[in-house]
Amino acid sequence: MILIAKTFAGCEDILCEELEALGAENVRPLTRAVEFEGDLALMYKANLHCRTALRILKPYATFEASDEEMLYNEIQNIDWTSLFTLDQTFAINTTLNLSNLTHSQYVSLKAKDAIVDQFRDKYDDRPNVDIDQPDLRIHLHIYQNVCTLSFDSSGESLHKRGYRDYTNQAPINEALAAALVIKSGWDKKNSLADFMCGSGTILIEAAMIMRNIAPNKYKSFFGFQTWKDYDAELWKQIYSDAIKNELPASETMIYGSDISGVVLDKAKENIMNAGLEDSIKLKKGSFEKFKKPTETGTLICNPPYGLRIEPKDILDMYQRMGDTMKQQCKGWTCWIFTGNLEVAKFIGLRTTRKLLLYNGPIECRYLRFDIYDGSKKKPKQIDEGEINQETN
Repeated sequence: MILIAKTFAGCEDILCEELEALGAENVRPLTRAVEFEGDLALMYKANLHCRTALRILKPYATFEASDEEMLYNEIQNIDWTSLFTLDQTFAINTTLNLSNLTHSQYVSLKAKDAIVDQFRDKYDDRPNVDIDQPDLRIHLHIYQNVCTLSFDSSGESLHKRGYRDYTNQAPINEALAAALVIKSGWDKKNSLADFMCGSGTILIEAAMIMRNIAPNKYKSFFGFQTWKDYDAELWKQIYSDAIKNELPASETMIYGSDISGVVLDKAKENIMNAGLEDSIKLKKGSFEKFKKPTETGTLICNPPYGLRIEPKDILDMYQRMGDTMKQQCKGWTCWIFTGNLEVAKFIGLRTTRKLLLYNGPIECRYLRFDIYDGSKKKPKQIDEGEINQETN
């Protein structure tokens, strides 16, 4: 069957590699997505193992929908009573691009009416809508008046791993954090650190990669588990195999620090939830006090972009961050992920690589700095024309 894995712009290449490693066939990168082919087992594996995927969709029907009447009729032509029951819930998400239909919420409402009317005509009753955790989540993507209707096998977005509390303001998305670790080229043998670790997301994703822990090991529910063709025994075996392939804690450590004790307490809680206390060490302190724990290693940091900070303060912070890397990170490879392209140059160090990525709608740069001890020739500055544009 054909499947679609959604991701961030700029992460399509990594997701292709992840899917191929799982055995996917005919893998093809799209814009913020990857199309691939596989069986039921591969769909389950993709949901459990893909670190940079946000959702795994199963396309079900494609039809023309140039107006609301055509959309309603095409939705009605699908036998929904064979796909889910009256006592199950459903929800519809819609995205529109170059379509005569311009209001996504209205399209979702019209599609909902078509489904409900079919049930009411047949049973004189209707299923309910549940936008939080429906039994069947339906995705409508209308591009140039052609609608692709897909079923969401993931349920809640795959970036919500299950180790982090979402009652507070969310830090960096887990799937994006995993992408930053993978794109850094970290070898999992040398130390990795984040001197502005916040709630610890980058640290946790790195530790899960190092120990071959499936990123969605702690996710309590997947959309496919309510489908009529759900194979509980197959899922149980795939999950069991993932647990067996985990690696124990090694001598390689991952280090994090943050100036806020409250935030660091949240990081500790998240690390404990993920069962990674043996792989991650935390220390309270500002980034200026960071001391490299080993001679060589990789630093990955997602500093504030300055959206809620005074311009002078954000410039000063980036300058101090560059000074700290230059003085304290000799022998290390440092990566800075930022959505503030203007202040990034105030880091004051030469970049050896620049990657174009997106944090949601925010255009960002992932900057690499190789910090030499002075005995080696500094690398040539890479200009904007040499940016590796790994997006749409």
